[in-house]
Amino acid sequence: MTDFVPLDELLPQAWGSRMKDASALLKGIDDHLLDQDINPSREFVFSALRCNPESIKVIILGQDPYPDSNHANGLAFSVPPKILNLPPSLRNIFKEYAADLTAPTPSTGDLSPWADQGVLLLNSALTCRPGESLSHSEIGWQNFTQALLEAVITPTTVGILWGRHAAKYRGLFSPDMRIESAHPSPLSAYRGFFGSRPFTRANELLLSKGITPVDWTLQSA
Repeated sequence: MTDFVPLDELLPQAWGSRMKDASALLKGIDDHLLDQDINPSREFVFSALRCNPESIKVIILGQDPYPDSNHANGLAFSVPPKILNLPPSLRNIFKEYAADLTAPTPSTGDLSPWADQGVLLLNSALTCRPGESLSHSEIGWQNFTQALLEAVITPTTVGILWGRHAAKYRGLFSPDMRIESAHPSPLSAYRGFFGSRPFTRANELLLSKGITPVDWTLQSA
């Protein structure tokens, strides 16, 4: 287990200063995490927030981190660049990516190029126990995520909501700026994720508001 650093000290100031009750919310979560190993490790819990909140124009909202400690890196759905055996959900995202954009399948599961363009890759729960999906879905992350989204969403923010956990936050987005579908996991991808065209639809919404679209292109072989 890594040295314990309170989550409140790890939260980037640019985000904490915008949020209501961030310190209290994180203290409550930390009370549940004492003496636990977590995915991702503490230093990466807020990797998705290492950007200026003012730059966010698209939010891709998922469920919780990958249960495999080698995969979880704090960016929802992303994995470290050297990972070759991609998680099933990410493989399905890339199937839809290739179909939607008429583009080659990416050779890397690193989605940080999206984050660099103002795409917030956020899970509704920011931690889980290694090997146990949804193990931290009821320890207070939902309230933290609610406060975070309330602090950053504007009428022109595009929300890409994948799965029922993400759908709980649909009311925070303008109705005409939401793109909703099933989660890309193998259990649900065929129930509406495939064919949902989230990437081109997001850019169409951005353009309709006079906002520069996202270059979704990722490195291919």
